[in-house]
Amino acid sequence: MLRGLSIKNFALIEQLQVSFDSGLITITGETGAGKSLLLGALGLLLGKRADLGSVKDNAQKCIIEGVFAIKQYDLASLFENEELDYEDETIIRREILPSGKSRAFVNDTPVTLQSLAALGVKLIDIHSQHQTLEVTTNDFQFEVLDALAETRREIESYKRGLRLLKEKEKEVNILVASQEEFTKEYDYNSFLLKELEEAKLQPRELQELEERYEKLNNIEEIQERLSSSVSLLSSEEIGVSDQLNMIKANLSKIASYSSGLKDVSDRVESIYIELDDIHVSLQNELEKLEADPQQLEDASKRLELLHSLQVKHAVSTVEELIVMMESLQEKVSKTESLSEDIEALQVSIEKIQIQLDEVAEKIHKKRKKALPQLIKELEIILNALGMPNATFNASLAMQEQYLSNGKETLEFLFSANKGGAFGQLKKVASGGELSRIMIAIKAILSRYTQLPTIIFDEIDTGVSGEVAHKMADLMMDMSKNLQVFSITHLPQIAANGQSQYKVYKEDIDNTTVTQLRLLTDEERVYEIAEMIGGKNVSDSALTHAKSLLHL
Repeated sequence: MLRGLSIKNFALIEQLQVSFDSGLITITGETGAGKSLLLGALGLLLGKRADLGSVKDNAQKCIIEGVFAIKQYDLASLFENEELDYEDETIIRREILPSGKSRAFVNDTPVTLQSLAALGVKLIDIHSQHQTLEVTTNDFQFEVLDALAETRREIESYKRGLRLLKEKEKEVNILVASQEEFTKEYDYNSFLLKELEEAKLQPRELQELEERYEKLNNIEEIQERLSSSVSLLSSEEIGVSDQLNMIKANLSKIASYSSGLKDVSDRVESIYIELDDIHVSLQNELEKLEADPQQLEDASKRLELLHSLQVKHAVSTVEELIVMMESLQEKVSKTESLSEDIEALQVSIEKIQIQLDEVAEKIHKKRKKALPQLIKELEIILNALGMPNATFNASLAMQEQYLSNGKETLEFLFSANKGGAFGQLKKVASGGELSRIMIAIKAILSRYTQLPTIIFDEIDTGVSGEVAHKMADLMMDMSKNLQVFSITHLPQIAANGQSQYKVYKEDIDNTTVTQLRLLTDEERVYEIAEMIGGKNVSDSALTHAKSLLHL
């Protein structure tokens, strides 16, 4: 409920701060006094867009702040989803800066207008004659019926199932589209894959193969040069090994004469050993060499195959060809398994549909049982509100398709006159009739569900006499379960409020400002007397006012 409202620098309101209690709160005042300004300020708290033109002094900041007691509204999950700090007493603040920029805060945390609107709709429900068309919408009619039918848990279950169904159907559609696309390329991909698999690709194969090919292709030159090198090393007269051996022998005889000669002798010894090892290696390499035209041809063909595959797939290594092969394997395998995946998803969808059908049937049964009760209660309340011949004719029809809140449509028809033809509310009900129907529906809803604070903005226009008393009683009955504000011109309703506030204008320092204040019991008597008989308050008007106030 709304516990407090503070407004600064908004339209004709310079500074206003007021507190509210629970129950029925009536707001009265002359036409043009500024009652609409209060609604405008509350609208900003509920997430409506700000207008710099509504700021009283453009050089100063406009601030609107509301304090809400929300413990009974079960809004902790909403705060969590919007990443807000939950407080049982929540403060919403809206600021309009001189620059025209607007800011919003919930418990001092900055929020977007979208988040503010999501919270605002849970806190205050504003109704005026211009907003009663909501009652003609199918969604609203289902909302009312479901409150009486107590289908909240079933509808939540249905909506979860419907979301899952849509997700699965989306997955199937994506797979079917992929299947169509992959099937077109399947034969070509299979051909490419087979070609790569038959090539039996091995990592680092290309480098080894190129070395083997070069060796086989140049074997004669290699043999010739290795043989020549061995001869140069081992020739008896001019062989490098023999000559180095002679140098080694000479130096070994004089090595003891100085450390320098010893060092040179050791180095020659090392070279001799290394040269001898080289000689053995050359001999081994020479012995291993053997011309093999078949191996050369095989290597040449293998290189040609690998190079052609590299060119075909626009890569430069065998490793990249292996990656390409793995990708093709995945595509081909996916194409082959798509049918199985689609079939599995379709089985899952059928199971979800069966469960949805079961829940939808439960919803339908509950709604069907509650519908006559809703019509009966509506007609009783409307009869008390001066519409004795108002009747409704409603029916539920099951459908094949899954709708947002079940598998049925609701036809809600109305007739205001005895023997009159039934028609859709928006076509046959007048504005005044829609206002009374809306009040009747809200009165019924207040018995079955926790509603936010309701503000009726002159929704009683055109009502008088005994009907006004009934409407006042109805609002009073609603206020037992929720906070109700009524901006009214009817003395019967104004007097029924547990508290009454007056909106008025006054001139301060040659400036007209709008004020709002709580009336005392004595002030209420004169205010209601004026509402009854005008500015010139008569004794009879005062007496009537006191009787309405039970004083």
